[in-house]
Amino acid sequence: MNTISLALKGASNVLFAGLVFGVGLPVIYALAMRALTIGASVDTNPDGTPRLHPTASSKAITALLLAVIVGGVALGITIIVASGLGKVVTFDHVIPMLVDKKK
Repeated sequence: MNTISLALKGASNVLFAGLVFGVGLPVIYALAMRALTIGASVDTNPDGTPRLHPTASSKAITALLLAVIVGGVALGITIIVASGLGKVVTFDHVIPMLVDKKK
């Protein structure tokens, strides 16, 4: 019975990571692109194509959301590389740190 609970716990961890990195980051990217249109003005170029002029606040929101995406990707790469080096990433402090695996 202990084996089933351990398998379910591992599956839930994989599901959570998949949702965060697989679905969460594209959703944040979509929100960042949508944030560019908040309060933006639109005019047309001489050739008739529309041109968007985002506001400074919408650019700041977009930059913040894109920084969250870059941080998530960097964290994911760090976790993969750390496991290959025989280390784990811990969040004991605010900053993620690499420590040796406990044996």
